[in-house]
Amino acid sequence: MDDRPIGMFDSGFGGLTVARALRDLAPAEHLVYLGDTGRYPYGPRDLGEVRSFAAQIGRWLVAEHDVKLIVVACNTASAAGLDAWRREVPVPVVGVIEPGVRAVAKATVTNRVGVIGTVGTIRSGAYQRAITELAGSLVPTFAACPGFVEFVERGETGSDQVFVLAERLLAPVRDAAVDTLLLGCTHYPFLARTITDVVGRDVVLVSSAEETAFEVQGILDRGDLPRAAGRAGDLRFFSSGDVGWFRSVGSRLFGSELGQVGPVVWP
Repeated sequence: MDDRPIGMFDSGFGGLTVARALRDLAPAEHLVYLGDTGRYPYGPRDLGEVRSFAAQIGRWLVAEHDVKLIVVACNTASAAGLDAWRREVPVPVVGVIEPGVRAVAKATVTNRVGVIGTVGTIRSGAYQRAITELAGSLVPTFAACPGFVEFVERGETGSDQVFVLAERLLAPVRDAAVDTLLLGCTHYPFLARTITDVVGRDVVLVSSAEETAFEVQGILDRGDLPRAAGRAGDLRFFSSGDVGWFRSVGSRLFGSELGQVGPVVWP
């Protein structure tokens, strides 16, 4: 058994959907989650800067919390390219992009798939590259969805305004007659009902958050990394910004288990 925690981070709150899914799948695992809200959002930032943030957080998770695995629960950070700093971190690293692409390739029947994400994630080309490398037979349609994250964080997931926005932003995906849609942002599962109403109930939605949690569970199940012992693992949450704001929004997205939030101050 390995009782060291699994470390997770995101620029803010969306990665809590990964944490929630992993908690449900592997409740004995101890989790340490950092929301880097002091530098939120990552989307508009240069990808090189985001890579440096990821490296700093990775070192912090290993040095301060002795984590046994790191989950990059952020599409923008995953899209920034993690190969270089993966070699610097002495533990396995799982991102959110590859698990989602593999899952959407398994789910599609027609090979016509959609991928939606933030402007930064879609613009980075990370999903385009992953599809070429992992599932070259797919015919993808990509759509950036600015504004979705803000609606989720305000708790307005079923409003008329978000439906009108979704109709406009998802038009390219709907017009492409995709049969499977990858939610390439960890906030988007909270908009699943609205997205389904727009693209149609026959379209299968694949959550990058859930698929990442499944990938981690697979690593544990295969014995590639020993599981933790015990019935319920500890949960520890940290924020580099306003801890009150993080707890308020985070408890709405993760649930009442979120509890206290510790501060992190970067040098």
